[in-house]
Amino acid sequence: MAPQLHHVADGPSDAPVVLFGPSLGTDLHLFDAQVAALSDRFRCVRFDLPGHGESAPVTGDLTIADLGAGALAAADAAGAGAFHYVGVSIGGAIGQWLAVHGGDRVRSVAVLATAARFPNPDSWPQRAATVRAEGTAAMVGSRPGTWYVADWARRDPEGERRLLDMLRAADDESYAACCAAIGAFDIRAELGSVSVPALVVAGADDPATPPASLHEIADAIPGARYAEVADSAHLLNYERPGEVTALLEEHLATAGA
Repeated sequence: MAPQLHHVADGPSDAPVVLFGPSLGTDLHLFDAQVAALSDRFRCVRFDLPGHGESAPVTGDLTIADLGAGALAAADAAGAGAFHYVGVSIGGAIGQWLAVHGGDRVRSVAVLATAARFPNPDSWPQRAATVRAEGTAAMVGSRPGTWYVADWARRDPEGERRLLDMLRAADDESYAACCAAIGAFDIRAELGSVSVPALVVAGADDPATPPASLHEIADAIPGARYAEVADSAHLLNYERPGEVTALLEEHLATAGA
């Protein structure tokens, strides 16, 4: 069953829709900079993952297909028919699923810091077990250097605080349910069927989904564009909003938005 996902819509109601899917442990405010830049020309719809932000918590394991169905339901609730999609990490996995299974509703996809099969898939059940036992706070210490590079945290300590507060606020069981979805995800064999314009963006210093993971996606999707953002890690759109937003604007223009 598709989880019910809280959503927020910004921008003109008659403008092309861009649907945004966030990373595990964050909420829809991950995209504040992109929405600020794009919402004069686009209807920007953002959703929260289950148990993150203002979405209701869930119990039991989820799949990326479940989350993809939830994203489609959020688009429905926002009155969006067809849309362009932007997603980071698990949000990027949802984007790949939508590109394969979303039909005519999906006009283009931009997937950032993600993978068609996430590295070290066997580690995700252990992460879920840790969070169920110790809470999402147990993950905070491992985020510096993974979510963002050290220099960025020194430049923007308030931005770092906001990100880590999103993680602390996430529901433990829902976070674990999303871990199960990530660990089981493998869409490599299906990406060749994607026919919409695709932008694939890596953080050059991302240890979680390194550039090789993004190259694999870009090589598998016909006509996909690959880009890499220097001096950024996993949450590159938050660390490097100017560079990432410029890539998204070019991609959306090319995709006919």
